[in-house]
Amino acid sequence: MKGSFFMGADKTPRFQVKEMEFGPLGEHEVLVQNKACGVCGTDVHIYHGEKGSADVIPPVVLGHEYAGIVAAVGSGVTDVKPGDHVAMDPNMYCGKCMPCRMGRKQNCEHLFALGVNVNGGFAEYSVCPDTQCFKVNKDISFNVAAMAEPLACVIHGIDLVHIQPGQTVLVIGGGTIGLMMVQMAKLVGASCVILSEPIEMRRKIGLEVGADAAIDPIHENLKERILEISGRDGADVVIECVGRPMTAAQAVDAAGFNANVLLFGVPGVEDTLALPMFKVYQKELHITGSMINPDTHQRAVNLINSGRIELEKLITHIYDLDHLEDAIKMQMSSESIKVLVNP
Repeated sequence: MKGSFFMGADKTPRFQVKEMEFGPLGEHEVLVQNKACGVCGTDVHIYHGEKGSADVIPPVVLGHEYAGIVAAVGSGVTDVKPGDHVAMDPNMYCGKCMPCRMGRKQNCEHLFALGVNVNGGFAEYSVCPDTQCFKVNKDISFNVAAMAEPLACVIHGIDLVHIQPGQTVLVIGGGTIGLMMVQMAKLVGASCVILSEPIEMRRKIGLEVGADAAIDPIHENLKERILEISGRDGADVVIECVGRPMTAAQAVDAAGFNANVLLFGVPGVEDTLALPMFKVYQKELHITGSMINPDTHQRAVNLINSGRIELEKLITHIYDLDHLEDAIKMQMSSESIKVLVNP
């Protein structure tokens, strides 16, 4: 049983493949044979020595977007059994702090997560609480099932912007999250979904998975193109999926009157935005952020099981455990959309 351990951003190499040992399972623990694990922007942040969703203390096996087969269960586990296919919800909460008690578990003061500060998916096997296992239909590929966690985060973001049937939605950024957002906006009733993405390959796939139009923001005027495509001077909903000050500013500028603006992309810890206050005031904009996936993982699995969302087309590269660092570098590249590791 091997795992690729993150040794620290200041170490060379940063990852080491080592043997793992697992003791007897606790009453409510599950041993999972990991079959596929996605590389996330959080993994990239951790790779560079930045903070993850929770504190990272090396050595630890990263990888929080993963799926596999139940290999064994503890004596008190009743919801899953050996042989079941499962997608993992990595995020766990204390249930006792003020945010948890006020229904804001995503802001838990003691948040901890599989694949962040507890060994996760970049290994042949992992042990996790039974509460974090969600059954996936056996006709779903593990590569697709591994995308349940980012989809759950997307669903939470979609909930926050309250898309109404017939509205125009602009999605900024055509990476994995942006292309999921395109599809979810269509599923909840948007009449026009526009993708803004400078990379041609991503624009092409965006159109294939449901975008009504795709704009190259480097060579086209974003606001002029929105008017041309939708007949509207700004979008009803703007979803920023890049996490950079420049694209966040674009999101505010491209928003129409009384629009909802979602800053979903994960920025650098020190990044700031010079907010055009009069524009926010004049257009009565609603600007919000979105943090992880509180209580949306089951909905993501339901959607995957239904086959109503296209995820296979978003997977561009697959690596093995011995090439995890290459996988992370590829996820940082403009050549990729979603990079997976098959342990």
